[in-house]
Amino acid sequence: METIKLRDEYIKLGQALKAAGLVGSGVDAKFVIEDGLVSVNGQIEYQRGKKLREGDTVTFEGNTIKIEAGPGGHT
Repeated sequence: METIKLRDEYIKLGQALKAAGLVGSGVDAKFVIEDGLVSVNGQIEYQRGKKLREGDTVTFEGNTIKIEAGPGGHT
């Protein structure tokens, strides 16, 4: 399981996929999200700009990303 630590209050879904190295670019993220291949907290998500907050989990191609608060992060 990959973990992303927030620098701000949230990270957008497309940015999270890219930060975790699951897609090569924002364009790639856009396509896999629009194709219904990504789920957030167990639900298929079609919005690349979906705001992910602490405690959210993202699943794509058998990979799971957990969103955690970073240094001084918000809870």
